[in-house]
Amino acid sequence: MEMLAVNSLSKIYGGKVTYRALTDIDFSIRKGEFVGIMGPSGSGKTTLLNMISTIDTPTSGAVLLNGTNPHHLKKDKLALFRRRELGFVFQDFNLLDTLTIGENIVLPLTLDNEKVAVMEEKLQSVAEKLGIQDILEKRTFEVSGGQRQRTAIARAIIHSPSLLLADEPTGNLDSKSSRNVMETLEAINKRDNTTMMMVTHDALAASYCHRVIFIKDGQLHNEMYRGESRQVFFQKIIDSLSFLGGNTYDLSTIRV
Repeated sequence: MEMLAVNSLSKIYGGKVTYRALTDIDFSIRKGEFVGIMGPSGSGKTTLLNMISTIDTPTSGAVLLNGTNPHHLKKDKLALFRRRELGFVFQDFNLLDTLTIGENIVLPLTLDNEKVAVMEEKLQSVAEKLGIQDILEKRTFEVSGGQRQRTAIARAIIHSPSLLLADEPTGNLDSKSSRNVMETLEAINKRDNTTMMMVTHDALAASYCHRVIFIKDGQLHNEMYRGESRQVFFQKIIDSLSFLGGNTYDLSTIRV
């Protein structure tokens, strides 16, 4: 079943010089699928993510989530849709320093006026899944980058969103924490059948996806499926990135 359908999506930014960021993008993501979006800098990955997350509006084409086009919703309905249907994980964690780790995680439920007992139950359950039960009382600056990103993932999934959107979730992490965060996302995807879409430039992170879609110059370039071996997939992703050009790193020395 299609959870997300992107149909003929285009984005043109106006101004003195018009700039075409995306051209006729078509793809869909099935329920429970974990999909990576890759491409050189300036290829349109972030623009695409912003269209799907409703932060930005398409010039033409449509985004359908469970059959609903959020871009057609009125402002208050859209805010509700975004809060209930989508979960977000960002490169810089976007946690509030004034709140404890636990308070950060339950934020989406607080906004929805959920009962305290329900919040507490969901918090314990999600903290256990992510192995962060022992830091819930701590402040964000008292924990490591990897723990902060796991906190952000907990916040993103506590309300069981239809779609989890991740933007460079390993961008600020060292390789050990990156792997840990990706294993966490993979486990949540498997266990809860959470549909996920992740924009990344990191081949190692992308190798945890079921499928990777490559974008170049605002157009779909190609896509690859993982199959059995993550190591083989990792190598294929690197080959594809070097073919696409852009600022790919020399990753030949990295062990997967």
